[in-house]
Amino acid sequence: MIKILHLADIHMGSGFSHGRINPDTGLNTRLEDFVKTLSHCIDQALTQGVDLVIFGGDAFPDATPPPYVQEAFAGQFRRLVDAQIPTVLLVGNHDQHSQGQGGASLCIYRTLGVPGIIVGDTLTTHRIQTRNGFVQVITLPWLTRSTLMTRQETEGLSLSEVHQLLIERLQVVLEAEIRRLDPNIPTILLGHLMADNASLGAERFLAVGKGFLIPLSMLARPCFDYVALGHVHRHQNLNKSNNPPVVYPGSIERVDFSEEKEDKGYVMVELERGSAKWEFCPLPVRTFHTIEVDVSKAEDPQAAIVKAIAKYKIEDAVIRLIYKLRSEQLDLIDNAALHKLLTPAHTYTIQPELVSQLARPRVPELSASNSIDPIEALRTYLNNREDLKDIATSMLEAAHKLLAADEENWVEPSSVEENTNQINQIKLDNTEHQLRLL
Repeated sequence: MIKILHLADIHMGSGFSHGRINPDTGLNTRLEDFVKTLSHCIDQALTQGVDLVIFGGDAFPDATPPPYVQEAFAGQFRRLVDAQIPTVLLVGNHDQHSQGQGGASLCIYRTLGVPGIIVGDTLTTHRIQTRNGFVQVITLPWLTRSTLMTRQETEGLSLSEVHQLLIERLQVVLEAEIRRLDPNIPTILLGHLMADNASLGAERFLAVGKGFLIPLSMLARPCFDYVALGHVHRHQNLNKSNNPPVVYPGSIERVDFSEEKEDKGYVMVELERGSAKWEFCPLPVRTFHTIEVDVSKAEDPQAAIVKAIAKYKIEDAVIRLIYKLRSEQLDLIDNAALHKLLTPAHTYTIQPELVSQLARPRVPELSASNSIDPIEALRTYLNNREDLKDIATSMLEAAHKLLAADEENWVEPSSVEENTNQINQIKLDNTEHQLRLL
Protein backbone atom coordinates (compact mmCIF):
# COMPACT_ATOMS: atom_id res chain seq x y z
CA MET A 1 0.00 0.00 0.00
CA ILE A 2 1.30 3.43 -0.99
CA LYS A 3 0.20 6.45 1.03
CA ILE A 4 -0.28 9.65 -0.95
CA LEU A 5 -1.15 13.25 -0.07
CA HIS A 6 -3.06 15.03 -2.83
CA LEU A 7 -3.43 18.82 -2.75
CA ALA A 8 -4.04 21.48 -5.38
CA ASP A 9 -4.65 25.16 -6.09
CA ILE A 10 -2.41 26.74 -3.48
CA HIS A 11 -2.46 30.19 -5.13
CA MET A 12 0.29 31.44 -2.85
CA GLY A 13 0.17 35.25 -2.94
CA SER A 14 -3.58 35.59 -3.52
CA GLY A 15 -6.12 37.58 -1.56
CA PHE A 16 -3.86 40.34 -0.26
CA SER A 17 -6.83 42.74 -0.27
CA HIS A 18 -8.35 40.62 2.51
CA GLY A 19 -5.28 40.93 4.73
CA ARG A 20 -3.19 43.61 6.38
CA ILE A 21 0.51 44.19 6.89
CA ASN A 22 1.99 42.39 9.88
CA PRO A 23 4.22 45.03 11.53
CA ASP A 24 6.52 42.34 12.95
CA THR A 25 7.28 40.65 9.62
CA GLY A 26 6.36 43.25 7.02
CA LEU A 27 4.32 40.58 5.20
CA ASN A 28 0.67 40.57 4.28
CA THR A 29 -1.25 38.49 6.81
CA ARG A 30 -3.04 36.58 4.06
CA LEU A 31 0.32 35.40 2.73
CA GLU A 32 1.10 34.24 6.25
CA ASP A 33 -2.27 32.43 6.32
CA PHE A 34 -1.47 30.61 3.08
CA VAL A 35 2.01 29.65 4.31
CA LYS A 36 0.56 28.38 7.59
CA THR A 37 -2.05 26.29 5.77
CA LEU A 38 0.49 24.82 3.34
CA SER A 39 2.79 24.13 6.28
CA HIS A 40 -0.03 22.17 7.93
CA CYS A 41 -0.34 20.01 4.78
CA ILE A 42 3.40 19.33 4.77
CA ASP A 43 3.29 18.56 8.50
CA GLN A 44 0.71 15.86 7.83
CA ALA A 45 2.80 14.39 5.03
CA LEU A 46 5.76 14.12 7.39
CA THR A 47 3.96 12.85 10.49
CA GLN A 48 1.70 10.34 8.73
CA GLY A 49 4.45 8.64 6.78
CA VAL A 50 3.33 9.67 3.32
CA ASP A 51 5.18 7.96 0.44
CA LEU A 52 4.32 10.48 -2.28
CA VAL A 53 2.92 14.02 -2.54
CA ILE A 54 1.06 15.06 -5.69
CA PHE A 55 0.16 18.69 -6.36
CA GLY A 56 -2.59 19.37 -8.90
CA GLY A 57 -1.41 22.75 -10.17
CA ASP A 58 -1.78 26.52 -9.65
CA ALA A 59 1.00 27.28 -7.20
CA PHE A 60 0.66 31.06 -7.58
CA PRO A 61 -1.87 33.58 -8.95
CA ASP A 62 0.30 33.95 -12.07
CA ALA A 63 3.58 32.75 -13.57
CA THR A 64 5.68 35.65 -12.24
CA PRO A 65 5.17 35.78 -8.46
CA PRO A 66 7.35 38.11 -6.35
CA PRO A 67 10.56 36.47 -5.08
CA TYR A 68 9.41 36.46 -1.45
CA VAL A 69 6.25 34.56 -2.45
CA GLN A 70 8.32 32.03 -4.41
CA GLU A 71 10.57 31.64 -1.39
CA ALA A 72 7.60 30.99 0.90
CA PHE A 73 6.33 28.27 -1.46
CA ALA A 74 9.75 26.67 -1.97
CA GLY A 75 10.49 26.69 1.75
CA GLN A 76 7.60 24.34 2.45
CA PHE A 77 8.32 21.89 -0.36
CA ARG A 78 11.99 21.87 0.67
CA ARG A 79 10.82 20.01 3.76
CA LEU A 80 9.61 17.15 1.55
CA VAL A 81 12.97 17.08 -0.23
CA ASP A 82 14.77 16.86 3.11
CA ALA A 83 12.48 13.99 4.14
CA GLN A 84 13.13 12.22 0.80
CA ILE A 85 9.44 12.16 -0.09
CA PRO A 86 9.04 12.27 -3.89
CA THR A 87 6.76 15.08 -5.05
CA VAL A 88 5.01 15.76 -8.36
CA LEU A 89 4.31 19.42 -9.16
CA LEU A 90 1.78 19.70 -11.99
CA VAL A 91 1.63 22.85 -14.11
CA GLY A 92 -1.76 24.60 -13.98
CA ASN A 93 -3.11 27.48 -16.03
CA HIS A 94 -1.93 30.05 -13.47
CA ASP A 95 1.58 28.59 -13.58
CA GLN A 96 1.93 29.06 -17.34
CA HIS A 97 3.50 32.20 -18.78
CA SER A 98 1.66 33.66 -21.80
CA GLN A 99 -0.85 30.79 -21.83
CA GLY A 100 1.84 28.14 -22.08
CA GLN A 101 3.98 29.81 -24.73
CA GLY A 102 6.65 31.12 -22.36
CA GLY A 103 7.34 28.27 -19.96
CA ALA A 104 6.00 27.79 -16.44
CA SER A 105 6.99 29.06 -13.01
CA LEU A 106 7.42 25.53 -11.61
CA CYS A 107 9.95 24.44 -14.25
CA ILE A 108 12.77 26.06 -12.25
CA TYR A 109 12.68 23.05 -9.88
CA ARG A 110 13.55 20.72 -12.75
CA THR A 111 16.23 23.08 -14.08
CA LEU A 112 17.89 23.15 -10.67
CA GLY A 113 17.67 19.37 -10.41
CA VAL A 114 15.93 19.43 -7.03
CA PRO A 115 16.07 15.81 -5.76
CA GLY A 116 12.72 14.06 -5.67
CA ILE A 117 10.81 16.88 -7.40
CA ILE A 118 9.08 15.98 -10.67
CA VAL A 119 7.56 18.80 -12.73
CA GLY A 120 4.58 17.80 -14.84
CA ASP A 121 4.55 20.27 -17.72
CA THR A 122 3.91 17.72 -20.47
CA LEU A 123 1.48 14.87 -20.97
CA THR A 124 3.72 11.95 -20.11
CA THR A 125 4.09 9.05 -17.68
CA HIS A 126 6.44 9.11 -14.69
CA ARG A 127 7.44 5.87 -12.97
CA ILE A 128 8.25 6.83 -9.39
CA GLN A 129 9.88 4.68 -6.73
CA THR A 130 8.57 5.24 -3.22
CA ARG A 131 9.44 3.61 0.08
CA ASN A 132 6.56 1.19 -0.46
CA GLY A 133 6.97 0.40 -4.13
CA PHE A 134 6.57 1.89 -7.57
CA VAL A 135 3.70 4.07 -8.75
CA GLN A 136 2.92 5.36 -12.25
CA VAL A 137 1.75 8.97 -12.58
CA ILE A 138 0.45 10.30 -15.88
CA THR A 139 0.74 14.09 -15.78
CA LEU A 140 -1.84 16.07 -17.75
CA PRO A 141 -1.02 19.78 -17.39
CA TRP A 142 -3.39 22.57 -18.38
CA LEU A 143 -3.91 22.46 -22.13
CA THR A 144 -5.31 25.32 -24.18
CA ARG A 145 -6.99 25.10 -27.55
CA SER A 146 -3.87 26.49 -29.21
CA THR A 147 -1.83 23.62 -27.76
CA LEU A 148 -3.80 21.15 -29.84
CA MET A 149 -4.95 23.10 -32.88
CA THR A 150 -4.00 25.97 -35.17
CA ARG A 151 -6.29 28.83 -36.03
CA GLN A 152 -6.55 27.64 -39.63
CA GLU A 153 -7.80 24.22 -38.52
CA THR A 154 -10.80 25.82 -36.81
CA GLU A 155 -11.96 27.91 -39.77
CA GLY A 156 -15.48 27.03 -40.82
CA LEU A 157 -16.11 24.87 -37.75
CA SER A 158 -18.79 25.47 -35.15
CA LEU A 159 -17.81 25.69 -31.49
CA SER A 160 -19.12 22.19 -30.81
CA GLU A 161 -17.12 20.82 -33.74
CA VAL A 162 -13.96 22.51 -32.48
CA HIS A 163 -14.52 21.06 -29.02
CA GLN A 164 -15.06 17.57 -30.42
CA LEU A 165 -11.87 17.78 -32.46
CA LEU A 166 -9.92 18.92 -29.41
CA ILE A 167 -11.18 15.96 -27.38
CA GLU A 168 -10.33 13.53 -30.18
CA ARG A 169 -6.76 14.81 -30.37
CA LEU A 170 -6.29 14.65 -26.62
CA GLN A 171 -7.73 11.13 -26.62
CA VAL A 172 -5.06 9.97 -29.08
CA VAL A 173 -2.21 11.23 -26.91
CA LEU A 174 -3.71 9.90 -23.68
CA GLU A 175 -4.31 6.47 -25.22
CA ALA A 176 -0.66 6.31 -26.25
CA GLU A 177 0.38 6.85 -22.63
CA ILE A 178 -2.11 4.28 -21.37
CA ARG A 179 -0.69 1.62 -23.69
CA ARG A 180 2.74 2.11 -22.13
CA LEU A 181 1.51 1.49 -18.58
CA ASP A 182 2.66 -1.51 -16.58
CA PRO A 183 -0.61 -3.24 -15.58
CA ASN A 184 0.96 -4.52 -12.36
CA ILE A 185 1.85 -1.08 -10.95
CA PRO A 186 -0.66 1.31 -9.32
CA THR A 187 -1.52 4.19 -11.65
CA ILE A 188 -2.56 7.79 -11.02
CA LEU A 189 -3.81 10.29 -13.57
CA LEU A 190 -2.83 13.75 -12.31
CA GLY A 191 -4.60 16.47 -14.30
CA HIS A 192 -5.22 20.19 -14.14
CA LEU A 193 -8.45 20.50 -16.08
CA MET A 194 -12.12 21.35 -16.12
CA ALA A 195 -14.21 18.18 -16.11
CA ASP A 196 -17.56 18.54 -17.83
CA ASN A 197 -19.77 18.00 -14.77
CA ALA A 198 -17.72 19.63 -12.01
CA SER A 199 -19.31 22.22 -9.72
CA LEU A 200 -17.44 25.47 -10.18
CA GLY A 201 -15.73 27.58 -7.55
CA ALA A 202 -13.83 30.88 -7.65
CA GLU A 203 -11.57 29.62 -10.44
CA ARG A 204 -14.18 30.79 -12.99
CA PHE A 205 -13.42 34.39 -11.97
CA LEU A 206 -9.65 33.84 -11.79
CA ALA A 207 -9.32 32.18 -15.20
CA VAL A 208 -6.01 32.49 -16.98
CA GLY A 209 -6.05 30.96 -20.46
CA LYS A 210 -9.07 29.47 -22.16
CA GLY A 211 -9.28 25.74 -21.66
CA PHE A 212 -11.95 23.25 -22.66
CA LEU A 213 -14.16 20.69 -20.94
CA ILE A 214 -12.88 17.14 -20.55
CA PRO A 215 -15.53 14.37 -20.56
CA LEU A 216 -15.70 12.35 -17.36
CA SER A 217 -15.62 9.19 -19.48
CA MET A 218 -12.05 10.04 -20.50
CA LEU A 219 -11.01 10.18 -16.82
CA ALA A 220 -13.03 7.47 -15.04
CA ARG A 221 -11.33 4.46 -16.60
CA PRO A 222 -10.28 1.15 -14.99
CA CYS A 223 -6.67 1.63 -16.09
CA PHE A 224 -6.43 4.40 -13.48
CA ASP A 225 -6.55 3.54 -9.80
CA TYR A 226 -6.95 7.17 -8.71
CA VAL A 227 -7.62 10.33 -10.71
CA ALA A 228 -6.15 13.37 -8.94
CA LEU A 229 -7.39 16.69 -10.28
CA GLY A 230 -6.73 20.38 -9.82
CA HIS A 231 -8.25 23.65 -11.10
CA VAL A 232 -11.71 23.60 -9.47
CA HIS A 233 -11.59 25.20 -6.02
CA ARG A 234 -14.54 23.29 -4.57
CA HIS A 235 -13.79 19.82 -3.19
CA GLN A 236 -15.74 17.07 -4.96
CA ASN A 237 -15.59 13.49 -6.19
CA LEU A 238 -16.99 13.23 -9.71
CA ASN A 239 -17.25 9.43 -9.71
CA LYS A 240 -19.46 8.30 -6.84
CA SER A 241 -18.78 4.64 -7.62
CA ASN A 242 -15.11 5.29 -6.75
CA ASN A 243 -13.97 3.04 -9.57
CA PRO A 244 -11.76 4.97 -9.80
CA PRO A 245 -12.23 8.03 -7.57
CA VAL A 246 -12.06 11.25 -9.64
CA VAL A 247 -11.26 13.84 -7.00
CA TYR A 248 -10.77 17.58 -6.82
CA PRO A 249 -9.34 18.34 -3.35
CA GLY A 250 -10.21 22.01 -3.87
CA SER A 251 -8.04 24.97 -2.97
CA ILE A 252 -6.28 24.89 0.39
CA GLU A 253 -7.33 28.45 1.31
CA ARG A 254 -10.19 30.81 0.51
CA VAL A 255 -9.13 33.23 -2.20
CA ASP A 256 -12.24 35.45 -2.00
CA PHE A 257 -15.80 35.68 -0.69
CA SER A 258 -17.18 33.34 -3.35
CA GLU A 259 -15.58 30.51 -1.34
CA GLU A 260 -16.73 31.58 2.13
CA LYS A 261 -19.05 28.59 2.57
CA GLU A 262 -16.69 25.96 1.16
CA ASP A 263 -14.60 23.58 3.25
CA LYS A 264 -10.91 23.71 2.39
CA GLY A 265 -8.49 20.82 2.67
CA TYR A 266 -6.43 18.09 1.06
CA VAL A 267 -6.97 14.39 0.32
CA MET A 268 -5.14 11.44 1.85
CA VAL A 269 -5.04 8.35 -0.37
CA GLU A 270 -4.11 4.72 0.30
CA LEU A 271 -3.29 3.27 -3.10
CA GLU A 272 -2.97 -0.29 -4.33
CA ARG A 273 -3.27 -1.77 -7.79
CA GLY A 274 -7.00 -1.97 -8.40
CA SER A 275 -8.14 0.08 -5.42
CA ALA A 276 -7.82 3.48 -3.78
CA LYS A 277 -9.15 4.46 -0.37
CA TRP A 278 -9.29 8.22 0.10
CA GLU A 279 -10.33 10.73 2.73
CA PHE A 280 -10.88 14.48 2.53
CA CYS A 281 -9.04 16.20 5.39
CA PRO A 282 -10.39 19.68 6.25
CA LEU A 283 -7.92 22.45 7.04
CA PRO A 284 -8.35 25.09 9.78
CA VAL A 285 -8.49 28.12 7.49
CA ARG A 286 -9.56 31.68 8.24
CA THR A 287 -13.31 32.35 8.23
CA PHE A 288 -14.98 34.66 5.70
CA HIS A 289 -18.42 36.14 6.44
CA THR A 290 -20.71 38.29 4.33
CA ILE A 291 -23.18 40.18 6.51
CA GLU A 292 -25.94 41.50 4.28
CA VAL A 293 -28.94 43.39 5.63
CA ASP A 294 -31.68 45.58 4.15
CA VAL A 295 -32.53 48.38 6.59
CA SER A 296 -34.45 50.54 4.11
CA LYS A 297 -37.72 49.83 5.92
CA ALA A 298 -36.32 49.86 9.45
CA GLU A 299 -37.27 52.64 11.85
CA ASP A 300 -33.86 52.37 13.49
CA PRO A 301 -31.42 51.31 10.74
CA GLN A 302 -28.39 51.53 13.03
CA ALA A 303 -29.92 49.06 15.48
CA ALA A 304 -30.85 46.73 12.63
CA ILE A 305 -27.27 46.69 11.36
CA VAL A 306 -25.86 46.10 14.84
CA LYS A 307 -28.31 43.23 15.32
CA ALA A 308 -27.23 41.67 12.02
CA ILE A 309 -23.55 41.87 12.99
CA ALA A 310 -24.25 40.27 16.37
CA LYS A 311 -25.39 37.08 14.65
CA TYR A 312 -21.84 36.35 13.46
CA LYS A 313 -18.61 35.45 15.18
CA ILE A 314 -16.41 38.14 13.67
CA GLU A 315 -13.24 37.82 15.74
CA ASP A 316 -10.24 37.15 13.45
CA ALA A 317 -12.57 36.67 10.47
CA VAL A 318 -12.60 38.49 7.14
CA ILE A 319 -15.87 40.43 7.13
CA ARG A 320 -17.87 42.08 4.37
CA LEU A 321 -20.77 44.21 5.66
CA ILE A 322 -23.33 45.18 3.01
CA TYR A 323 -26.36 47.18 4.07
CA LYS A 324 -29.08 48.76 1.94
CA LEU A 325 -30.78 51.96 3.00
CA ARG A 326 -32.66 54.98 1.69
CA SER A 327 -30.83 58.26 1.11
CA GLU A 328 -32.79 59.97 3.90
CA GLN A 329 -31.47 57.35 6.35
CA LEU A 330 -27.81 58.22 5.82
CA ASP A 331 -27.71 60.61 8.78
CA LEU A 332 -29.08 57.86 11.04
CA ILE A 333 -26.00 55.67 10.54
CA ASP A 334 -23.15 56.02 13.03
CA ASN A 335 -20.19 54.95 10.89
CA ALA A 336 -17.69 55.34 13.72
CA ALA A 337 -19.72 52.93 15.85
CA LEU A 338 -19.83 50.38 13.03
CA HIS A 339 -16.07 50.56 12.55
CA LYS A 340 -15.55 50.10 16.29
CA LEU A 341 -17.95 47.15 16.33
CA LEU A 342 -16.02 45.45 13.51
CA THR A 343 -12.57 46.09 14.98
CA PRO A 344 -12.19 42.51 16.34
CA ALA A 345 -12.34 41.21 12.75
CA HIS A 346 -9.12 40.36 10.96
CA THR A 347 -10.11 42.77 8.20
CA TYR A 348 -13.45 44.21 7.15
CA THR A 349 -15.13 46.30 4.49
CA ILE A 350 -18.35 48.29 4.80
CA GLN A 351 -20.48 48.71 1.69
CA PRO A 352 -23.60 50.89 2.03
CA GLU A 353 -25.97 50.72 -0.95
CA LEU A 354 -28.74 53.23 -1.59
CA VAL A 355 -31.96 51.53 -2.64
CA SER A 356 -32.93 54.60 -4.66
CA GLN A 357 -29.89 53.93 -6.84
CA LEU A 358 -30.62 50.26 -7.23
CA ALA A 359 -33.06 49.83 -10.07
CA ARG A 360 -35.04 46.63 -9.79
CA PRO A 361 -33.44 44.23 -12.28
CA ARG A 362 -35.70 42.80 -14.96
CA VAL A 363 -33.79 39.56 -14.50
CA PRO A 364 -33.08 39.07 -10.75
CA GLU A 365 -30.34 36.52 -11.44
CA LEU A 366 -28.32 39.29 -13.11
CA SER A 367 -28.38 41.70 -10.17
CA ALA A 368 -25.10 43.21 -9.00
CA SER A 369 -25.02 41.06 -5.86
CA ASN A 370 -24.82 37.85 -7.88
CA SER A 371 -21.52 36.55 -9.26
CA ILE A 372 -21.97 35.08 -12.71
CA ASP A 373 -19.63 34.53 -15.63
CA PRO A 374 -20.35 36.17 -19.02
CA ILE A 375 -21.65 33.05 -20.77
CA GLU A 376 -24.01 32.19 -17.92
CA ALA A 377 -25.18 35.82 -17.82
CA LEU A 378 -25.99 35.73 -21.53
CA ARG A 379 -27.73 32.36 -21.20
CA THR A 380 -29.88 33.68 -18.33
CA TYR A 381 -30.74 36.80 -20.30
CA LEU A 382 -31.73 34.79 -23.37
CA ASN A 383 -33.90 32.49 -21.27
CA ASN A 384 -35.92 35.56 -20.32
CA ARG A 385 -36.26 36.84 -23.89
CA GLU A 386 -38.86 34.89 -25.83
CA ASP A 387 -38.35 37.17 -28.83
CA LEU A 388 -34.74 35.96 -29.13
CA LYS A 389 -35.53 32.27 -28.78
CA ASP A 390 -34.87 31.47 -32.45
CA ILE A 391 -31.36 32.93 -32.42
CA ALA A 392 -30.37 32.12 -28.82
CA THR A 393 -28.18 29.16 -29.80
CA SER A 394 -26.37 31.19 -32.44
CA MET A 395 -25.80 34.05 -29.99
CA LEU A 396 -24.31 31.72 -27.39
CA GLU A 397 -22.03 30.13 -29.95
CA ALA A 398 -20.91 33.56 -31.18
CA ALA A 399 -20.21 34.62 -27.58
CA HIS A 400 -18.08 31.51 -26.99
CA LYS A 401 -16.07 32.24 -30.12
CA LEU A 402 -15.65 35.90 -29.17
CA LEU A 403 -14.32 35.03 -25.71
CA ALA A 404 -12.07 32.32 -27.12
CA ALA A 405 -10.65 34.69 -29.72
CA ASP A 406 -10.01 37.31 -27.07
CA GLU A 407 -8.22 34.96 -24.67
CA GLU A 408 -6.32 32.66 -27.03
CA ASN A 409 -3.06 33.27 -28.84
CA TRP A 410 -3.43 30.81 -31.67
CA VAL A 411 -0.29 29.17 -32.99
CA GLU A 412 0.59 29.37 -36.64
CA PRO A 413 0.32 26.22 -38.82
CA SER A 414 3.27 23.88 -38.97
CA SER A 415 3.75 24.61 -42.66
CA VAL A 416 5.30 28.04 -42.05
CA GLU A 417 8.33 28.86 -44.15
CA GLU A 418 11.77 29.52 -42.77
CA ASN A 419 11.31 33.28 -42.76
CA THR A 420 8.19 33.17 -40.54
CA ASN A 421 8.19 35.49 -37.55
CA GLN A 422 10.39 34.13 -34.75
CA ILE A 423 7.68 34.44 -32.13
CA ASN A 424 5.35 32.19 -34.09
CA GLN A 425 8.15 29.63 -34.44
CA ILE A 426 8.62 29.63 -30.66
CA LYS A 427 4.90 29.01 -30.24
CA LEU A 428 5.07 26.08 -32.65
CA ASP A 429 8.08 24.59 -30.88
CA ASN A 430 6.22 24.75 -27.56
CA THR A 431 3.20 23.04 -29.10
CA GLU A 432 5.35 20.16 -30.32
CA HIS A 433 7.01 19.98 -26.91
CA GLN A 434 3.66 19.81 -25.12
CA LEU A 435 2.14 17.08 -27.27
CA ARG A 436 4.90 15.26 -29.08
CA LEU A 437 2.58 12.75 -30.70
CA LEU A 438 0.49 15.26 -32.63
